[in-house]
Amino acid sequence: MKIKIKNNKKDILGKKGFYLLPNIFTTASLFAGFYAIVQAMNGAFDHSAIAIFIALILDGLDGRVARLTNTESNFGAEYDSLSDMVSFGAAPALVIYVWALNPLGKFGWIIAFIYCACAAFRLARFNVKLDIENKKYFSGLPSPAAATLLASFIWISFDNGINGNDIFFRFFPDAMVCCSFNFFFCISYGV
Repeated sequence: MKIKIKNNKKDILGKKGFYLLPNIFTTASLFAGFYAIVQAMNGAFDHSAIAIFIALILDGLDGRVARLTNTESNFGAEYDSLSDMVSFGAAPALVIYVWALNPLGKFGWIIAFIYCACAAFRLARFNVKLDIENKKYFSGLPSPAAATLLASFIWISFDNGINGNDIFFRFFPDAMVCCSFNFFFCISYGV
């Protein structure tokens, strides 16, 4: 059985190529995730939480803009997933680690890493099954939903004067593990 390999110059950057407008939104979402990490290192956890929410909004806009302007591409889809990994995988894991899990030592960073790794697996599974599954349902908890859930806890706690060290042992290890494993469960979440 022979396999035909297409040698098409259009496929180098994706189906149609690189489009600036939707990728500006994707880059802004990536920046928001990176900004969340930097602000967590500086101790500005409220800014970190807000940056994750901004990344959520920008992540929703990039796909809509691409569909509205007919500028969808394979490059854009892959770039969006990499941006999502930073904004909704690494950023929430590191922000929660610095804010609440650091006193747990190795156990704390292991919990943060489990969340980050599960977000990466979830995004990879979404990309692989994108063409196969029904697009009306997500299988497993979407990473932006999990990230904003965790960011909302930080924001609410910060606004109420609650320090992450005060509540880490009661809530955050369980919340992060719960979100992590919900990435894999075959529960259908409607769009």
